[in-house]
Amino acid sequence: MHRIVRLFPKAYKAPLSPSGPSGLGSGIPLLYGCFRYGTRSVFTEALNIVPHLQAPALNSAEQSNHVREISQQLEQSGILKISLGFPDNDSKYLERLLLSLHQHHGHQLPITHSATRGWFWDIRPTTTNFQTTNCQARSETMNQFPWHTDCSYEDPPPRYFALQVLQHDRYGGGTLSILSVERLIGLLSPASRTALMCPEYRITTPPEFTKDSTPRSIIGSLIVTGENGQASLLRFREDILTPLSERATHALNELKNVLGRPEVLSHLTMNLSSKDLPERSIILVDNRRWLHARTNVKDPERHLRRVRWDAVPFQSIVS
Repeated sequence: MHRIVRLFPKAYKAPLSPSGPSGLGSGIPLLYGCFRYGTRSVFTEALNIVPHLQAPALNSAEQSNHVREISQQLEQSGILKISLGFPDNDSKYLERLLLSLHQHHGHQLPITHSATRGWFWDIRPTTTNFQTTNCQARSETMNQFPWHTDCSYEDPPPRYFALQVLQHDRYGGGTLSILSVERLIGLLSPASRTALMCPEYRITTPPEFTKDSTPRSIIGSLIVTGENGQASLLRFREDILTPLSERATHALNELKNVLGRPEVLSHLTMNLSSKDLPERSIILVDNRRWLHARTNVKDPERHLRRVRWDAVPFQSIVS
């Protein structure tokens, strides 16, 4: 019997078959949620199922079966929670896992965060000790993050990111929200989907993430097609986007309007609180298939560590 972890206010606990739901791999426990619809509970489909894998020891990151399962889950669902069975404040497990994914499954190595930071970036509130000199990143504040993908200004952008929880928010803040890009795009008009696939947007690099050898901005599209031939992959961070045509402006406004409709997002969003992602948890996410956001941080000691990897061209996949 697999343990089912609550993602939504109304929880459901039930046994799953050893193989799990169709298409989500075999033998991995799942995080499962439901939401309220009218007066009845509607249990979510694959959208709100998060595969959950245990890593009992540091050397799990170098065991072929463990690494293969992670690679397969990222390909299939684009999201995975890992629970560490050991203390790892230096993120050695993540470092070794990414090397294993690179060596055995073709993942590109992590990108550097800025001119002064390497693979890892600490997400914790600070008012003085910034990781980029004289520039505070929003991840170094206690503010909420609106919907976005990571590194939309990079060319190419990273396919995946991971967050390791070193200290969860003990006061109920810092909830991570995840939203399906494919379902979001399905709510847009055909005209807006077409416009968002055109390279008519300037994407500016935030000052804290500038690098000596990279341009200050790029021009590109916000949506491309995935392996299914449908528009299903997105890069998006509103505050660094500038539309370069009238149709690009209209399409971006429609996308923002959809993202601002709570009655729509309640059916598309997974909310992962500190109870779902406690200390020693890692969440791995496909950066093109899932948008993410966070609520205000309430605990000044909250501390996550981020890494981004597998940078591949942001272009439509031709099957």
